[in-house]
This record gives sequence, structure tokens and C-alpha cells, in this order.
Amino acid sequence: MEKLYPDSEVELTPFVARHYDALLNLVTAGFYRGFIRKAIASMKIEKKDRILDLGCGTGRNACLMYRYLDGGSVTGVDVSDIMGDQYRKKCAKAPGATFVKQRIDIPFDLGEKFDKVFISFVLHGFPQEVREIIVRNAFDHLKEGGSFHILDYNEFDLDKAPAYVRIIFKKIECKYAFDYIKRDWKKILRETGFSRFEEHRLAGRYARLLTAFKEPRNKNQETS
Repeated sequence: MEKLYPDSEVELTPFVARHYDALLNLVTAGFYRGFIRKAIASMKIEKKDRILDLGCGTGRNACLMYRYLDGGSVTGVDVSDIMGDQYRKKCAKAPGATFVKQRIDIPFDLGEKFDKVFISFVLHGFPQEVREIIVRNAFDHLKEGGSFHILDYNEFDLDKAPAYVRIIFKKIECKYAFDYIKRDWKKILRETGFSRFEEHRLAGRYARLLTAFKEPRNKNQETS
């Protein structure tokens, strides 16, 4: 399949898509398991939350979020049929976890609003103009008072990072990621309409869970 974004690493080959979780565990030496659990625990998921997972992949993250729910739901969105098959299989015992085949890099409307929108290590893999479409999709699918949770790289100066960070980053990441870490993401999110933020640093200072809130209109006072 021809890639829409040749310089991106978020569009996966069929082989990588089929073995994604195993490969991720391998390249992170098992680190990712604890990393994602810690990030999801920081989301403050409520039992009745309706969660939208953008670029949901295999459903691993959706299943972890679903454990916090009792009467809530998780809707996973991804363009890959291979990921959709894995999502349904992994979430087979979670009746409130559903999959929707949909590109997230174009405007779309699922016809419902969610309490939380989550995206994990996907946003950095697109050009900036596409990222802004994804952020708008998140905003438009949130209820007032809802929250957008971006698990991805933190902002940092790669030239000042330790040598091992520079080597790993340059070896595994696409060119879009180099641009992503230079951006002021709170500013970008404010320009979309978000107005309050929380952040949890992970993996030292090189990754974070950035939470942006869509405040009710009568309480839309900007804070950071």
C-alpha cells in the first residue's frame, strides 16, 4: 500500500501492523508495558466515561482504559483493517469497546460526543497542518468539560539532550518528529479552543501525557 506520508513512521507495513505489540515490547525491552499503564492511570478515568481512542492500533491501550470503566465505553478509530481485526480480538471480552474504521487525518464526524479523547504516539508522525486537523477532530468530538489526552514526546531541545537520547531519536524517528518536539503544544491547543492543561512527565523529561480541557463556554478562562 502506497503511503500517504512517505516521511512518516506511523503508517505501518502489513507485517509491522500484524506484529506491532510484540515488536514494540521487543524494541523497548518490555518498558512500554509499564509506561502505558502509568500514563493511562494518570488520565483520571471515571466509570461512566465515554472515551475516543484516535489511531487506536491493536486495542492494547483501549483494553487498559476499559478496565477503569463500569458502564462506560471506548471507541477505537483506525484506518487499518489489520489493526481493526486485532482490536476486536483483544477487546472481545469488553462489550463496551468498539472499533470504527476511519482516517483521523481528515475531518470526520462520528455523530456523538465523548468525555475523553486519547491519542498515543501518533500525532508526532504527521506534518503540522495534518496534526492541526487531528486536534480539531478531537476538540469537535469532546463534550464541554471533556479532556484531550496526548501521550507523545515532550517538547525538548534535541541538541542539548544526552548522546544516547540523540542517537536513539535519530535512529528510530521520522523527520516529522524532529519538528514536533520544537512546537509549543499548549499554544497550539489554545488556538483550537482548549483552555486548561495538566501534564505528567514520563521517561524522564522526554515524553509526557499532556491533558487539555474543553471548558464549558461560560467558564472558558484561559489558564496553563
